[in-house]
Amino acid sequence: MKLNVRWSCLLCLVLIGIAIEGVQCKVVQFIFGDSLSDVGNNMYLSKSLAQANLPFYGIDFGNGLPNGRFTNGRTVADIIGDSTGLPRPPAFLDPSLTEDVILESGVNYASGGGGILNETGGYFIQRFSLWKQIELFRGTTELITNKLGKQATDKFIGEANFVVALGSNDFINNYLMPVYSDSWKYNDQTFVRYLMETLQNQLLLDFRGFFPKVLHNLGARKLMVFGLGPMGCIPLQRVLSTTGQCQERANKLAMSFNKAASQLLANLDSRLPNASFKFGDAYDVVDNVIRNPNNYGFDNADSPCCSFGRIRPALTCLPASTLCSDRSKYVFWDEYHPSDSANQLIANELIKKFGFLAGGNSSAPVPAPESAIAPSPDEE
Repeated sequence: MKLNVRWSCLLCLVLIGIAIEGVQCKVVQFIFGDSLSDVGNNMYLSKSLAQANLPFYGIDFGNGLPNGRFTNGRTVADIIGDSTGLPRPPAFLDPSLTEDVILESGVNYASGGGGILNETGGYFIQRFSLWKQIELFRGTTELITNKLGKQATDKFIGEANFVVALGSNDFINNYLMPVYSDSWKYNDQTFVRYLMETLQNQLLLDFRGFFPKVLHNLGARKLMVFGLGPMGCIPLQRVLSTTGQCQERANKLAMSFNKAASQLLANLDSRLPNASFKFGDAYDVVDNVIRNPNNYGFDNADSPCCSFGRIRPALTCLPASTLCSDRSKYVFWDEYHPSDSANQLIANELIKKFGFLAGGNSSAPVPAPESAIAPSPDEE
């Protein structure tokens, strides 16, 4: 009888081990970001003014209906995940999200209008800041722990890929707008420093111990932070300038952010045992595409494919908007966001920067990449 009990106990331990290993083998993504990564969260924020819930958003994705992505097709995170064989995580607010879905696909917390700072994007009324997204992730870990137990959950979270892709709204929809107090409380240098201090507190417990519920403490061990592109060259910034050219101050702020974030992540990576915290940006490539679009297969790099005729800026794409004749030839989809074709190029560069493919950081992007989307019929 004692022998049978021992064998029964041993069998139980083996089965538990197999269950934990099964969870460990499934690698998913947890994505934190803004409208460049949002896959539908803002569609469920009924008071949010940052929306991609009307045609022609999503026209080149799935059934062609709006799905919450602020572009005509895929996001950069979509493309990177597809290229690395990871499932696309659903929006946190998707009603179909369950514990089983999380274990299979992860979660996307990104929200249009969100920023590193809580005050960013306030005039959008509803949006998830990075602090809020981390709070939602904490709830996710508690949900999974209730289902799997702490040991299995720690393994699952520890094997997951974390993507943090925010920052542009902190400039465009905060610091560079005089209606926000940050615009007069800081100068360019001190505002970037303020962003880095906040970002460090969000990624890692700071030396004072004030922030125990941040990503590293919640189990994140494989984390990537995406840098900013030349945000002074988005169509909205051009049309608001007096010359129609890129706003160089905004571009310099993006470069300052990237330099500071790169140093921050390198420092964190060196301090954290058994963790990989990496930074990558595609600033130089996107800047070159904007200045030499024909070299990369684009015809237009200064205006949106989806626009409201001659009325500029049209802050969103609407059913009454006019579409360009070939969406694959435009760098920008609307006044703010890149097109699917541009996102493909950005993703390719980040894949190299993060070392997902052979060639690492040394390989230059190939001009005129083949578009994943066939040219659209003339809809003008």
